[in-house]
Amino acid sequence: MAEKFDNLEEHLEKFIENIRQLGIIVSDFQPSSQAGLNQKLNFMISGLQDIEKCRQQLHEINVPLEVFEYIDQGRNPQLYTKECLERALARNEQVKGKIDTMTKFKSLLISELSKVFPEDMAKYKAIRGEDPPS
Repeated sequence: MAEKFDNLEEHLEKFIENIRQLGIIVSDFQPSSQAGLNQKLNFMISGLQDIEKCRQQLHEINVPLEVFEYIDQGRNPQLYTKECLERALARNEQVKGKIDTMTKFKSLLISELSKVFPEDMAKYKAIRGEDPPS
């Protein structure tokens, strides 16, 4: 998979360099530079075709729209991954806390119900396989 990305990166770098050179030619256009301009335009077209071929190899890649928002805001897209992991970790801690609370509540409820309804709770525990009836 990394090979596909490297290939795309190489084509994009060549395309960007070609566009830069094309901009230089156009900004100071002379009739004598028409051949060079035509050559650069043809390179640009072939570069777009190469990028299109790479795109077809990477069609199964999905990038969250938030990553593009980070890029548009001038932020590092790796911050998106970091913040997603931090949110997932915080949510995981919340859920773990809820599970721990519910487990303690269940233990306390069974304990208190066992005091009030000892026979019924002994049957309940036997059904659950937690404690054989005495």
